[in-house]
Amino acid sequence: MKESDVKFFRPLWRRLLVAAICVTWFAFEAVFGHDQLWIVLSGAAVAYCAWNFFLKFPKDQPATPAAIPPADDPAPPTQP
Repeated sequence: MKESDVKFFRPLWRRLLVAAICVTWFAFEAVFGHDQLWIVLSGAAVAYCAWNFFLKFPKDQPATPAAIPPADDPAPPTQP
């Protein structure tokens, strides 16, 4: 997937929506269509969604300690 695609599909709800549409299409073709070409095409779309959106999709990078700004005064104040 391209970087722009990864940015667009970063929210989980978008990936779930596209996958749900493909699964619905596959179910419709399997139950009502009975045309092997469309069943195979919609099944391939479901497999592609599962592979790219859930198995291979890049995970969020955790914040590194270098990215966290240091505190203003790390030493506690002392009493005279």
